[in-house]
Amino acid sequence: MPRKLITFISMFLITFFIINDSLFSQQMKSDSGYQPQRINKCIELLEKGQPIYYKWVYGGYEKGFELAQTWADYLVYDMEHNPVDFLQLREFMKGLVEGGPTPSGHRTPVVIVNLPVLGLTEDIFLGSSWMVQQALAQGVHGIHLCKARDPEAVKRFVQAARYPIHKQGIEVVGEGIRGWGSHKFPAWVWGVEVIEYLKLADPWPLNPNGELMLGLKLEDQIALENAELSLKVPGITFAEHGPRDMGLSYGYLEGRADPPVPMEVEAAGNLVLKACKQNGIFFLDNVLPDNVKTKIDKGVMIGAGSNKEAAEIGRNYTKREMPW
Repeated sequence: MPRKLITFISMFLITFFIINDSLFSQQMKSDSGYQPQRINKCIELLEKGQPIYYKWVYGGYEKGFELAQTWADYLVYDMEHNPVDFLQLREFMKGLVEGGPTPSGHRTPVVIVNLPVLGLTEDIFLGSSWMVQQALAQGVHGIHLCKARDPEAVKRFVQAARYPIHKQGIEVVGEGIRGWGSHKFPAWVWGVEVIEYLKLADPWPLNPNGELMLGLKLEDQIALENAELSLKVPGITFAEHGPRDMGLSYGYLEGRADPPVPMEVEAAGNLVLKACKQNGIFFLDNVLPDNVKTKIDKGVMIGAGSNKEAAEIGRNYTKREMPW
């Protein structure tokens, strides 16, 4: 048999088995028996009182395909300090869809984006609010606002993430400003009809049916002073005290987020946690294998730190039933 023909047949067989193995794997991935109740896996878990855990990511299609089966409940797509690249983010979301579903049967893991949009003042936020709309138009499930110092900027943040059809809280945050056309690609990512996306793309729990999560980084001393006012703004799902940046604002250079942290950083975390509890907002903090149970008992509902072992321990501790 000619060598070229042998090579062709070999390549055909290899490709055939790879494709079929991939299809078989996809079938196995979705056969956990769990039936998702929502688009957003994290909201589904938080509604049941279950903490959630995340992993930091950045990349394009291949990275998305690779992370479609991640151990994490959600992925923090970091464009705060990495280059702002919405085309790459769109490819990442395509990879997640085509590498899914998740072991829990959700179409993708939740993706929440950190942007270099700063909540320093209302005017400063408005000058870069277009990035919020661009990120959401790629099908992500939430945005984390950095340097959320000004409660007025927080109001504009919520407004930028909403469509005008949603009316909860508009007496405070104003009418939403997302526009027609921004819903078509994310509807595909979420696996819903385009009209359905318009109905679902709203911040939870302000909108009980919403599938978006908006977070605040109260990560310096000015943000801390305004924490109580910022966390009263309707439309915020979760918040953190940003221990590394908080420490930097007090002059500490190590960038510690795990114990022992400076006493000022510890106090800041306690203040933000208290304000979160008062306003029905979920608190985010780093967790480690040796402290995740204590952190959960304290009130941490979002386990940061990209620590798979800590997540496993935490899930078992809270007797999570949803597969991961």
